[in-house]
Amino acid sequence: MMTLVALIDRVAPGLYFLVVALCLWLLWRWRAARSEYRSTYFELERDLARLRQVNALTLLLVLLLLALLILGVQRSVLPFLQQEDSLLIARAEQAAAREDGTFVTSTPPPAAGGAFDVVPVPPLGGDNNPVIQLTPTLTPTPVGTIIPNPPLVQGCNDPRATLQIPTNGMRVFQPIRVVGTAFSDNFAFAKIEISGPGTNNIYGVVDQTLQPVTAVSDFSQFAPAGYAEGLYQFRLMVFDISQLPVASCMVNIYISAPPVTPTPTPTPGGA
Repeated sequence: MMTLVALIDRVAPGLYFLVVALCLWLLWRWRAARSEYRSTYFELERDLARLRQVNALTLLLVLLLLALLILGVQRSVLPFLQQEDSLLIARAEQAAAREDGTFVTSTPPPAAGGAFDVVPVPPLGGDNNPVIQLTPTLTPTPVGTIIPNPPLVQGCNDPRATLQIPTNGMRVFQPIRVVGTAFSDNFAFAKIEISGPGTNNIYGVVDQTLQPVTAVSDFSQFAPAGYAEGLYQFRLMVFDISQLPVASCMVNIYISAPPVTPTPTPTPGGA
């Protein structure tokens, strides 16, 4: 509905011009038919001229009603729908804010007695001749919970369009950084799109960047507030100067309500 109303508002100037042009043409037809009605003495020709006058006036009234309808859409319907959209977004953001409940954290509790039980381990090779071992660099792990067995990704095998965050199967419940790469030889722009229950399974543009991202880094942000819970396709599209997509990467994310993680209440005698 909002799309149709916005389209009418966008093309309203052209519709007004067309209505005015048709009204002038109908007035000319009405005057011509009136002149014929006065100049003829034959009853059949007078009836035909009278019928043309009535038809011209009827179409003129229809065009005036059409112009009033377009004006009503611009002045009443469009502001009402925009206000309704704002209220829906505000309610969705308000619903996303949940009350505190059971405290949940990924940090393990301390050991008994308030200290960790650390057992010393002798160095390799003995105390007099220790051996130094190389430790490999850790692979970056995306932030968030990964749902097991998500649908397969699409694309993402081209270094010109990659997504590190969000990763495939990630559960999203709060604004997250979009991390990856987006570039090409004749780079024009890159778009981030999403499709799922909240978009009627139609891809909608979330953000757009005009600067190429050649190294893995942050280049956007995604806020799940306002989207219904469920499985979504999160897609990055890279376009060249001919406005054609040259690379893409689509991952699956799960939008859900935020977990309830309140600040715990201090207990008497606690540290």
